Amino acid sequence: MDSNVLLDVLTEDARWFDRSAAALARLGADHDLVINPIVYAEVSVGFNRIEELDAALPDAFFRREALPWDAAFLAGKCFVKYRRAGGARHAPLPDFYIGAHAAVRGIPLVTRDAGRYRTYFPKLELLMP
Repeated sequence: MDSNVLLDVLTEDARWFDRSAAALARLGADHDLVINPIVYAEVSVGFNRIEELDAALPDAFFRREALPWDAAFLAGKCFVKYRRAGGARHAPLPDFYIGAHAAVRGIPLVTRDAGRYRTYFPKLELLMP
């Protein structure tokens, strides 16, 4: 689960709310919706208290998983590819960790930012709202 879809719903984004909310409802009915600490951190910036964030991301709807070590390794390799292609950042981007987590677990990634994921994780199944 990419944070942008969650933020669309939590902030009631004018452009994306309806599609993202429908995608979460549809996918949540049949699948575990997995978030990791990177997604949790990205979403947390909109909340003042951890209790508010936890209420917005209930355990009954979102399964929390730690980032697997092999996902961290893959994120690093994607970062090297990014830098060699001229990327300016000096540390791996959160999307690399999120995409790598989904890739090594073999689970689809719900996102509306397909471009970067398709570039660095071409075999990853992407579900778009």
